[in-house]
Amino acid sequence: QQLPLLEQYYRVIRCDTRGHGDSPTTASPYSFDDFVGDAIEVLDRHHVETATVMGLSLGGMTALGLGLTVPDRINRVICCAARADAPPPFVQNWHNRLAMLEHGGIEEVWNNTVGMWLSENTRNEHPEREAALRHDFLKTTDEGYRGCANALIGLDYQRQLENMTVPTLFLAGAEDAAAPPDAMRAMADACPGSAFSVVPDAKHIINLDNPDGFSVAILDFLGMDPG
Repeated sequence: QQLPLLEQYYRVIRCDTRGHGDSPTTASPYSFDDFVGDAIEVLDRHHVETATVMGLSLGGMTALGLGLTVPDRINRVICCAARADAPPPFVQNWHNRLAMLEHGGIEEVWNNTVGMWLSENTRNEHPEREAALRHDFLKTTDEGYRGCANALIGLDYQRQLENMTVPTLFLAGAEDAAAPPDAMRAMADACPGSAFSVVPDAKHIINLDNPDGFSVAILDFLGMDPG
């Protein structure tokens, strides 16, 4: 829903992570080095020398990886609803999700995920958002999900954040249990010159759960005129 706004100011390039959407599935496990390399290749294929990068959850972590790995290619980073570390409860959550995948496939994972991703208000008042998200989620292959879960289990960007030189906004959903505001505030505190903001009335998929609040949160950081 943010595309009409963003396309007033940017050439917008979107990509599906390997194993997701229409991207091919390579053999797992994956790593964040793989995701960062994929994103750099997308920029190269589109002849983009520098870009502002925005990602949510796994995409937000990949955006951090780009800022840390190729800062000369990245103008700004917007990291949404993401973590930078993998504490034991986070790791156990991914082992639990892999067990769900083996038991009931990607649909069982969805059934145990959507309640953490969207608020009850969104699910009741905007069922079309949930339906569209489910449609896209179910495109994820079992191997793609497995590969990304293993990458998340090895997530280790927190200790590198002090070396970030790219201007970065950390954007949290106020009701997000997967990447809670306190965790994202700690990421911002560790990252020199960064900004931090919380979108109210939003769980994990901030830009769908509260699209207006999400847009307002990124306007100032991107230097866009809300009019």
